[in-house]
Amino acid sequence: MRAYRTVATRAEAEIVIRKSRFIGQASPVASEEEAAAFVAEVKKKHYAATHNCHAWIIDPLNQRSSDDGEPAGTAGRPMLEVLRQEGLEQVAVVVTRYFGGILLGASGLVRAYAQACKAALEAAGMGCMLPHQRLTVELDYSLYGKLENQVRERGIAVLAADFGQQVAVTLGLPREEVDSAREWLVDLSSGQALITPGEEYYSFVRGK
Repeated sequence: MRAYRTVATRAEAEIVIRKSRFIGQASPVASEEEAAAFVAEVKKKHYAATHNCHAWIIDPLNQRSSDDGEPAGTAGRPMLEVLRQEGLEQVAVVVTRYFGGILLGASGLVRAYAQACKAALEAAGMGCMLPHQRLTVELDYSLYGKLENQVRERGIAVLAADFGQQVAVTLGLPREEVDSAREWLVDLSSGQALITPGEEYYSFVRGK
């Protein structure tokens, strides 16, 4: 698992330039198939639009764009460049255009599609998917208060808590912090805690 930048959720944003409506729609996607399905969904929704141009980046080796009838290089490529400049992966964007009757020229189209793409990304919320790992700590009830205070002070996510013969607390930590967490948990419990690493998972951090 590795960290990568993407968007938090699906979203759309609209801008109007010289009477043409440009509707940017962005979505996180895990594969080329998901990206293609998202594009098809938007095209179906906006079947009456003049153009539905798209761009996606799944990973550095899987990038695609389409001008969908606009002059070559004036729509899909500028959108793809925005995704690259933002350092995004696993994201797809469709910009729908309803023509307003006034020609924008090649440079005007490039700016419009780039702006609509960026507006959609900002609406979706850009950030970083960071590898995290679960860490389950089993310890005596007498130590639970100390653990609770440390977890709160360090801003660590508590994913689950089970109160049986002992307390079992499952923490969610950035992967690079797991080793240091094990050290302070051993110190906190004077070596009494049973610390069990669990599965790795991704957690989205906005704005990274």
